[in-house]
Formats: sequence, C-alpha cells, structure tokens
Amino acid sequence: MAPRTRAEALTRERIVEAAVELLDAAGERGLTFRTLTERLATGPGAIYWHVPNKGALLDAATASVIATALSVVAEGSPQDEIRAIGLGLFEAIERHPWLSPQLALQLSHSPRGSVTPRIFESIGQRVSALGVPETTWFTATSALVHYIFGAAGQNAANARVLGPGMDRAEFLHAAADAWEELDPGEFPFLRAVAAEARDHDDRTQFLIGIDLILAGMTGAGGSRRP
Repeated sequence: MAPRTRAEALTRERIVEAAVELLDAAGERGLTFRTLTERLATGPGAIYWHVPNKGALLDAATASVIATALSVVAEGSPQDEIRAIGLGLFEAIERHPWLSPQLALQLSHSPRGSVTPRIFESIGQRVSALGVPETTWFTATSALVHYIFGAAGQNAANARVLGPGMDRAEFLHAAADAWEELDPGEFPFLRAVAAEARDHDDRTQFLIGIDLILAGMTGAGGSRRP
C-alpha cells in the first residue's frame, strides 16, 4: 500500500479543531494560515487541500462549535429543551468570544449556510411542539433566536470589556452602588432594581428571559426557574 500524503493524513476535523484553538487564544486576527500551519506542523498546501480560504475556515469553526452546543440537549418538554438549547448556545458564546460576531455575520449574510438553518430548525421544532398557532412559528422562533444571540453576545462583550484581571462581582456591586446614588426623582426604576442587579446571576437572568418569552407564546403564565 502506498504511503499516505500529508494532505491525506491531516484531516479536516483536526484543522478545524486547531482553528478553534487559535480563535479562542487570539481572536479572528490570530487565525491565519501561517499560524495554522505552525500549530499543525504542516505546509499550507495540506491545509488548502481541505479548506480553500479563511472565510471557509471561519464558517467551519463556527459550525463545529454550534454543532457541539446543540448536540447536548436531553429529551424533555419542549420548554425544557428550548432552555437547554439556549443555555448551550449561551455557554458556547461565553467560552468562544469570537463566536458572537461570526453568528451575527452568518445570520445576516449566510442564511442558507450550515449554521443558521441548524439553529432555527433546532428551536423551531420545539416551538411548533408548544402548540402555538402555525402562523406565529417564524415570529416566535425568531424572537427566541435573537434574544439568545443578543443576551449571550452582550454577556460575552461584558467579559471582554472587563478583561481577565477584573472581577465581575465587583463590577456589578460598583454599578449597583452608582445606581443607588442616582437622583430618585429622575431614576426611580434604576434605584429600585439596583439591589437585584448587584446580586444577579447571568445564567439565571438569561433563563428567566427565555421563560418570559415562552410564557408570552403559550399564554400559560410560564415558570421562572434558575
């Protein structure tokens, strides 16, 4: 049997895995074919054999992370499965800071790609199982998808702004203290919710948001679970 070539020995899966590692470490700017060849100890030709350009590589990395996030949903009620999908995507975006802008890009520019249909189908199947009118399936599913992307993306952005050396709890306490010192006549709402903002948990808050959307869909009052 003839020996395998380098291009054959290097799998597409390994290339995508290495790309995700580089993106996690240094963001999109840190992912180049040069850094990728160095990490994989191979030549550029072996990579181009599997992935034609950086855009395709970013798409493949995004699809790989999303597929993993969507694969961990255990069977349960449609509401439970939607919460699990949402939390899986929330945590994936939190772990991979580069993911949020890539998802936004694919959602707006590549609706026929592999990622957008997979996410909409995964959530949409559960929405249809809730018994809501078929005429509202698209709107309801879109509301959930955009909430998940928006809340998870903002959470990831907060982490980037704070940086690795800053404590999230200290930041929340400082923000709440500042709200409590605002003029009560001009900012009554912010003063009223300052204590809640100080002690809230991001994941719990995220899931409550999903519950509120689900309650609005079903008209059943919903449940707020941590």
